[in-house]
Amino acid sequence: MNLLLLEDGDFIAEDRVRLSGRRLKHLLEVHRAEAGDSLRVGRLNGLMGSGQLLHLDEQYAELSVLLDQPAPEKLPITLLLALPRPKMLRRVLQTVSSMGVARLVLLNSYRVEKSFWQTPFLEPAAIREQLILGLEQARDTVLPEVIIEKRFKPFVEDQLPAIAAGTLGLIGHPGDYPACPRAVTQAVTLAIGPEGGWIPYEVEKLAEAGLQPVQLGVRILRVETALTALLARLF
Repeated sequence: MNLLLLEDGDFIAEDRVRLSGRRLKHLLEVHRAEAGDSLRVGRLNGLMGSGQLLHLDEQYAELSVLLDQPAPEKLPITLLLALPRPKMLRRVLQTVSSMGVARLVLLNSYRVEKSFWQTPFLEPAAIREQLILGLEQARDTVLPEVIIEKRFKPFVEDQLPAIAAGTLGLIGHPGDYPACPRAVTQAVTLAIGPEGGWIPYEVEKLAEAGLQPVQLGVRILRVETALTALLARLF
């Protein structure tokens, strides 16, 4: 935890917070903090700053806080991601959050197993938990927008053209395609498929909506690896 993330319910005064639960345990067992210590803090979806630890015991921690710094800017990207397997989903959500993706659309695909949509990790509270872990890692406070779309064709035909309009539309896909561009300066709409990639029909529909296939080389990468590599290369 590189940032102690505060929520509205933690505030007992305008500049005072009281913490318990997971964050208290982290202060005691990982930070090994003591009263008087200064910590990096941020308010969820708000400013960042510093906090001074006024009280710490097994019951609660109390801090005075000064929030005067903006959060890092988000990457100008809408990421369309075929729903990964549940264990990978948690890691992907943390990566998306820590790398600063502004908007994530979890999308169906022919190669996405139907059982994946039944995972409890898609519950709003479970998604939020992983996004917060990513924010704490990266020292950010602003949650990405997460949208769940279980029907590929209606989303790609009816909504994606408007989302992709005015952006650089890309499909991360193995094959004989141009290399993914580097260090772009415009907004991006990027689609990353499941393990094994999008099927030809899906690539065709994404292309009709304004996205063009690009590749990272001959190696076939795990979704989480491809995601990190593509974001790093683009931005």
